[in-house]
Amino acid sequence: MHDPGNICLACGLCCDGTLIGFVQLEREELPALRDVLAIEEANGDGFFLQPCINYCDGCGIYSQRPKQCGLYKCGLLKSVEQREIEFDSAVETIHAVKQKKAAIEEKLALLQLTLQSKSFYFKMVELNTWLQKNKSEPSFMQLHMDLMSDIKQLDSLLSERFDAAMF
Repeated sequence: MHDPGNICLACGLCCDGTLIGFVQLEREELPALRDVLAIEEANGDGFFLQPCINYCDGCGIYSQRPKQCGLYKCGLLKSVEQREIEFDSAVETIHAVKQKKAAIEEKLALLQLTLQSKSFYFKMVELNTWLQKNKSEPSFMQLHMDLMSDIKQLDSLLSERFDAAMF
């Protein structure tokens, strides 16, 4: 039997900025985390933007990770824990999301659009807004429409399987 926690090790979509755009930090955590994260602060509250600078095929600060990171459980993990979905099926879902994300990034590179965010999550929000605004322009190409379709498919997959929609 597989350990449901390993689904997280096989995934990383919450840490790489696909599922989540930022992580809110508790005030008491800030002093300890300032040395290991690029924290944004306002009025004593803190957060950091995804992708996490400590994520590279796994958490580089696992023993020091923020409380919210330790508590977070996506819908896919919950489904595996509750035995609503088999481990291997969950891994296939993760693979499908990663493939769709890669396809979107390839098409985005072809369009040579300049997006402000480093986070995939916020890039998709920004890109979707741009596509919706420009879809009636004569220069709107098949690639733009394909990209819109890919984003909708990814958002649907994230919403249905991970309980984490972008829009």
